[in-house]
Amino acid sequence: MTPAHAIGIDLGTSGVRAAALSEDGAVLHLAAFAYDDARAGRDPSSWWRGVEFCLVELAGRVSLSSVRGLAVDGTSGTMLAVDKDGRPLGDVLMYNDTCPDMDIVARIGDVAPDGSPARGAASALARAIYLSRRDGVHKVVHQADWILWRLGLGGAASDENNALKTGYDLEAECWPDWLEGVGMDVDLLPQVHRAGAPIAEIGPSGQRFGLSSNVILHAGTTDGCASFLATGAREAGDGVTALGSTLVLKLACPSPISSSVYGVYSHRVLGFWLAGGASNSGGAVIRSLFDAAAFAQLTSALDPDHPTGLDYYPLLRPGERFPINDPTLPPRLVPRPAHDATFFRACSKASRASRNQAMIGSSSSAARRCAPYAPSAEGPPMQAGRGCASARSGFHVSSRARRRRRSARRFWCCRDRSVRHDACRLRGSSSTGVALRHFLHRSVRRAARRSVRLSRRQ
Repeated sequence: MTPAHAIGIDLGTSGVRAAALSEDGAVLHLAAFAYDDARAGRDPSSWWRGVEFCLVELAGRVSLSSVRGLAVDGTSGTMLAVDKDGRPLGDVLMYNDTCPDMDIVARIGDVAPDGSPARGAASALARAIYLSRRDGVHKVVHQADWILWRLGLGGAASDENNALKTGYDLEAECWPDWLEGVGMDVDLLPQVHRAGAPIAEIGPSGQRFGLSSNVILHAGTTDGCASFLATGAREAGDGVTALGSTLVLKLACPSPISSSVYGVYSHRVLGFWLAGGASNSGGAVIRSLFDAAAFAQLTSALDPDHPTGLDYYPLLRPGERFPINDPTLPPRLVPRPAHDATFFRACSKASRASRNQAMIGSSSSAARRCAPYAPSAEGPPMQAGRGCASARSGFHVSSRARRRRRSARRFWCCRDRSVRHDACRLRGSSSTGVALRHFLHRSVRRAARRSVRLSRRQ
């Protein structure tokens, strides 16, 4: 069999995907495992079954004995409490769950620095504090951290992208002292590494898939950052919107920009910053309203150019993260017309790309609102990191991206045939070239890109 050199594993809302790469970065094989339902997506045992399935499938198609590195990305902000053996204690709290104890959220709001991604009702830190109170807790970890642990890492380790919303200080590269003041025992949090950095050799539980003991487990990233890398975007000024179960917008910047009011934060990846946010609106809402048969039937008859006069904001339940960070924002899906075709058309629009795939369009209302959230005289200020002249200038780039749609390179993805990536190369923006410093980043990138390949097969 063809020897593989690296493996990337992607854990999303709807399932698990994995890619095996050759030494020159070519995709050798792609594997996918879909969760049975939304409840399974909240179950760590389902995550692990998905990883097992994908690795077994890869092992049947390529030689894994030659693999030298493996990395994992997961949903940003999904937290779980585990015992000393890594076994989950109770239910997990997903990335879009609000903290059950709002007093924790209020305490973080009083203590956390302005603009910290740890603030707000959707705070991963608030979820971590809540989970840390369970009996027998040894560590509180992120989804990707737990998968690395199961692969034989031997303990809790994370990457700075997943740790960002849990309060990790990217400049000091440590868990800040103020976490103790809001009730988080930092000893319960994982050790953090830069995304792509080597951590340790794989353990026996990972070797049983045919991987050698020399395989290095690397720090991964979030699924949102992986979707950005999947498009090939890699320079300051590149912008990507990813529409899947939820909607994510990211813009490459030379320095960080953040605002907890608008749900904007910045990840550090490959030597630059990804400013943006993640909405609760997305394809999962449409999947909850229409079954697969209705989706296929209505999509084939979809007329996106025919206006409905309806103004929807699709959400599964009250609460939004971006571009409005409001835990009480209600869904707007009424009035519902008598005909399903009209309702579907109001919730979605057909793509005008060459493959004529359906994509969920009304959810992109969140993305269309990104340009207006630049600071105004009345609104709260954005927080700009060092090296940026002003926060407003950073979002000027976002506004230019919206005006220059004709220059967009479109990448169509398909976990549920409702994902879109738009990568925009902006004229006049900074174009500092960024090399892929870690081969494993290509692996994670390829795993996220598997949706493109699957859409052509389905």
